[in-house]
Amino acid sequence: MTGRRRPSTVRTHTNTWSARIRALGTAVAGASLITGCGVIPGTSGGSPAPVTVMTFAPVGTNATNMPGMPAMAKAYARWVNSSGGIDGHELRVLTCNERNDSSAAADCARRAVKEDAVAVVGSYSQFGKEIMAPLEAASIPFIGGYGMSEEEFTSFLSYPVNGGQATLLAGNGQQLAPDCDRTALVRPDTITGDDLPDLIDSGLAHGRRGEAADVRAAEDATDYTKAAELARKRAGDGGCVTAVLGEKTETFFDSYRRVPEDGRTIRVSSVLGSVGQPLIDSTGGKNGPFEGALLTGWYPVASDPAWKPMRDVIEKHAFQDDAIDPADPGVQTTWIAYTALKKVVEAIHEDVITPGKITNALDRGLQVDTGGLTPPLRWRYEDMLGAPGFPRIVNRDVTFQVVRNGRLVPERKGFVDVGKTLGA
Repeated sequence: MTGRRRPSTVRTHTNTWSARIRALGTAVAGASLITGCGVIPGTSGGSPAPVTVMTFAPVGTNATNMPGMPAMAKAYARWVNSSGGIDGHELRVLTCNERNDSSAAADCARRAVKEDAVAVVGSYSQFGKEIMAPLEAASIPFIGGYGMSEEEFTSFLSYPVNGGQATLLAGNGQQLAPDCDRTALVRPDTITGDDLPDLIDSGLAHGRRGEAADVRAAEDATDYTKAAELARKRAGDGGCVTAVLGEKTETFFDSYRRVPEDGRTIRVSSVLGSVGQPLIDSTGGKNGPFEGALLTGWYPVASDPAWKPMRDVIEKHAFQDDAIDPADPGVQTTWIAYTALKKVVEAIHEDVITPGKITNALDRGLQVDTGGLTPPLRWRYEDMLGAPGFPRIVNRDVTFQVVRNGRLVPERKGFVDVGKTLGA
């Protein structure tokens, strides 16, 4: 019960009655030593027990939806289980609709506890307090959340794989500074959205630019004409409008392009997750409003060869699930989070995996290689960013991307470290 030991092979000679009697006596004596765990001390504990985890995300709501995250988790499970599981463990994935609702988010976390999940992996929610309270009470680690809430970067049981909204917004400001005289930020009028202006301002200040104009917008609006007009006015000629509204960013830019032209040159921008290749394609590609747009992401562009293993899994095990878009940062984050889970289960190498064993392995410095999708990930104290409000960031890298000829391509080769921008 403390590990997977290979039982030794015992040869017996059964050509005499005495040998058979001795063997029977040994078996009877051994049977008397069976413990409450159901195994004979010193022998193998049997087959590795299944590993149960949960992935939750909002689906079918009026605000941001991330159906690709639980769908990717299910595809990942089918993939690893088709080849014997993770280190022999069957991977069981529970999924839960977080609904962009604090009560539903808490229900998902409580369900993870009730169903004995050993970790929550690759999930999305802006309700960090409601999620982490039940998980912390049950000592269940949260591996590779999307990075929407403060608690993902403060809780001792959170192991983020990216820098969350903090690095995206700080990186976006840093990316825009060389090209934008002034910047207008369109963001949701929510508690989570209230953090975004300070973050983008830190990036703009890094490039010696003034603060962004803060344009608040309803998270679930169906028209953003007033916000678009105000953003253009505040950005001015030679400025930039950057919108970070999640799934509703598409609705905003639809309103934005309907605002009458006034002769001013204004560049548009956003972050990956709010704008991606499918949106660029559906709005006209190189002839659409995003041509020349500056975008900040966590990971390499979707066409990068480093994503091939994920694409292969999607092709073979997603069963043409339309919810899974390989260019979606939620899908990508889920892939990386499960890559980390696989690494830690293999490193533990025991028949029974528990939440405590996972956190112990991660806290002691287990390093996860993601194949170039992120820098090597490790969650020791000395690996953490230590920036005010975001002490558990271990990956402070972002990528700068640009739309050229209708395609997202790198604006700058490799990763950009925004740790200093965040005050580390």
